Amino acid sequence: MQNKFFLLPFAFLFVCILFFLLLLAIVPPAFAANSCPEGMVFINGGTFRMGADSLKFPEERSAPNVSVSSFCIDAHEITNAEFAKFVKATGYKTVAELPLSKEDFPDLPDEQRLAGSLVFQPPKEDAQQVPFLSWWNWTVGANWQHPFGKDSSIQGKDNYPVVHIAYKDAEAYAKWIGKSISTEAQWEYAARGGLDDATYAWGDQYSENKANTWQGIFPFFNTKADGYKGLAPVGSFPPNGYGLYDITGNVWEWTADFFQDGHDHQAHQYNPIVSDRTEGFDPKKPDESVLHVIKGGSYLCAPNYCSRYRPAARESESPDTGTTHIGFRLVKNLTDSN
Repeated sequence: MQNKFFLLPFAFLFVCILFFLLLLAIVPPAFAANSCPEGMVFINGGTFRMGADSLKFPEERSAPNVSVSSFCIDAHEITNAEFAKFVKATGYKTVAELPLSKEDFPDLPDEQRLAGSLVFQPPKEDAQQVPFLSWWNWTVGANWQHPFGKDSSIQGKDNYPVVHIAYKDAEAYAKWIGKSISTEAQWEYAARGGLDDATYAWGDQYSENKANTWQGIFPFFNTKADGYKGLAPVGSFPPNGYGLYDITGNVWEWTADFFQDGHDHQAHQYNPIVSDRTEGFDPKKPDESVLHVIKGGSYLCAPNYCSRYRPAARESESPDTGTTHIGFRLVKNLTDSN
């Protein structure tokens, strides 16, 4: 009997230890969530299948058991108002606001080196057929403050995603605010919203009311069934399962990875990233060797064109290019391993 009473304190201590360990397993995510800056969402790390296997999009070739540690991510794309604060504080000039240098572009005449960017210009309404990509026009004076040329303005559009952002511009903003451009693995894991095997961020069926995409036949006509012909203010559509807005459509978003075909190199990896520019290559663009991955699709993606409004979808983009449909959101890494 004395032995039983003697063991009681140890049994009580054992139960307390188990309870403490259980508490540790539950509490850290709450602490971590509170450590996210305002406007960011805590993403609890995990393991998932990255990419998708489709004959139509071989560049998305999947990789099993890709793991990411916990991190914070912006709830929505960086807005004009947010970027304006950065410019006001630093005097920063975006790539689109600077003329092309003679050193980098010695063969271009002076008039073709003027500051500008690529602007989407739909074909005329009576057009029956147009050359591929002819809807993109280099426009002098186009930049984040004048998205369609010098006579356009973002006045009254503080809550719209900032566009005409080159990779260098996103990097500069990230450094100023103390965040990072996400890896492709982080971005895709967050975009899935917990639906790891679903085609879209909301399920397996396409919906014109779930994101800002193109309805109709691109590039000839847009029915605006989702309520928008062009960009939409951030947060105009329902968030995904993790509370992220516009992770699908609206604007493409930069990631830190250099583009590689498929995800074979990321299988069974922890916090993977293609950080060596010499490893980046897109077989569809053999003349361009330095290309970053962009994710999420944009308001120009339609079922008959692009179709990349899916978490697994990806495209390559030159880091010195800004357009009317490329923006960004950032992450805050919670460990040094990212």
